[in-house]
Amino acid sequence: MASRIQNRTSTRELRAFVLSRAGAQDAAGHKLPTEREFAQRFALPRNAVRRTLADLEAEGCIRREVGRGTFIAAPPAAAAATAEVPTMARASPGELMDARLRIEPAAVELIVVNATPSDYARMDHCLDRAEAAVTLGEFELWDAALHQALAAAAHNALIAGIFDLFHAARQQTEFGKLRDRIVTESLRLEYQRQHRSIVAALKARDAAAARAAVVAHLTCAHRNLFEG
Repeated sequence: MASRIQNRTSTRELRAFVLSRAGAQDAAGHKLPTEREFAQRFALPRNAVRRTLADLEAEGCIRREVGRGTFIAAPPAAAAATAEVPTMARASPGELMDARLRIEPAAVELIVVNATPSDYARMDHCLDRAEAAVTLGEFELWDAALHQALAAAAHNALIAGIFDLFHAARQQTEFGKLRDRIVTESLRLEYQRQHRSIVAALKARDAAAARAAVVAHLTCAHRNLFEG
């Protein structure tokens, strides 16, 4: 028990350390210590360090490059606009899905016009990590990271802010209980296929196909959450 408490405390300290570095001026691109160095510095098992860094990567705070190391990521466009979680983020699951069905397909037009190669690389990374996830929690982490990558690819601070609200609402307990109850391995595989279809259409700069793929995905999620 004492060991678990110590690990939780050290994990929070590691997270705070990385976030403090990420918040420094001109921090983007700064190389962080290795997993081994973090484990020694914070007296943590390597797997605990790895999980914490995976969470921070999914949140867009850091980027990890095989063979090169871990670096502070460039800040998202809307980071300054969402310092607090507004009351709107506490919407019901039904309100959240209704809003997503109306707003996320519309954002496709901006993504098709404004997305850069690095945006698409980030989407691919999220897809790969979600498909490699060994637990539902890890899959959900990278699923949320994909939606945030889509929002960032619009390069519009208002759109990114709205997606941040959606993300905050998805974290509430009521929505989480609904999602955890219905997500099976077969459904997870279906969501992965739908995500691939969305990104493929965006890469092709095909707004109509991307919009249809987003609507199909959200309609499927809505049906599974409330009609399954």
